[in-house]
Amino acid sequence: MIVDMLSCGELCACNILEKFQMSQSTLSHHMKTLCECGLVKGREEGKWIYYTLDAETIDKTKRFFQDITSDKENCICQESANNCKGFCGNE
Repeated sequence: MIVDMLSCGELCACNILEKFQMSQSTLSHHMKTLCECGLVKGREEGKWIYYTLDAETIDKTKRFFQDITSDKENCICQESANNCKGFCGNE
């Protein structure tokens, strides 16, 4: 849900916290995890942290899933289909 919220643009941690029934420390833990995995970036301004999606990581992730879900000549499923003849009713 946090990633979905951030898809609309930068948000202050206080705005994210308003939408959830959790403590500030729990939100901080979740935000730390999202930042460490590269999906989210945070920037400090005064006593608050503002979060955004990391566009580069999001783009790389989109390309990765596009690549692994697209037909291609050297796809492992092509190899498996050929090995399955006679065993899976694919004769």
